[in-house]
Amino acid sequence: MTAHILQLLEGYFARYGYWTVAVVLLLENAGVPVPGETVLLLAGFLTSSQHHLRLPWVIAVGIAAATFGDNAGYLIGHYGGRPLLEKYRRFFHISAQHIAQGERLFEKHGPVTVFFARFVFGMRIITGPLAGVLRMHWKKFALFNFLGAAAWVTAVACAGYLFGRQWQSLVRWVGDVDIVIGIIVALIVVAVIWRARRSQTLAE
Repeated sequence: MTAHILQLLEGYFARYGYWTVAVVLLLENAGVPVPGETVLLLAGFLTSSQHHLRLPWVIAVGIAAATFGDNAGYLIGHYGGRPLLEKYRRFFHISAQHIAQGERLFEKHGPVTVFFARFVFGMRIITGPLAGVLRMHWKKFALFNFLGAAAWVTAVACAGYLFGRQWQSLVRWVGDVDIVIGIIVALIVVAVIWRARRSQTLAE
């Protein structure tokens, strides 16, 4: 990621702020396949450099959005049933294997699956609707849903924040990250040319 790209992303978050995290995580956890983890990681990354974004607020908004999103997915699955789940799977091009895998996990581990499914992209999207279709007890679902949301959001956002802190230190130390990238690319090119010429010389 160059400094220029980072500036563009900072401008995007400057315009929409925490709403970016809220909307994307709400949609993903309700069952829409959008890159929630990527947005959350980026939000955590930007809290290390943007004064208008704070890590505690990113985490709080993320937990709330993920929790409400999964509950919305649960209600959709509960009232829509398996026919709606099948239409949903086809519309979003979700493989039947993912659905079957989710059902096996729910049968084997019950509500605990809701917690650990947060950390798996394919499972995170279908967990809410699938739990509703399988008529999981809502109180148990709500508990593990919240605990999973808190653990996942905190871990991903903090990972982005820590990476951002290290990145900022590197940029300050070097002065311009593009120079580093240019030097690395140049060294790779020189190494490839040298190996090619050496091989040609040995062949002769």
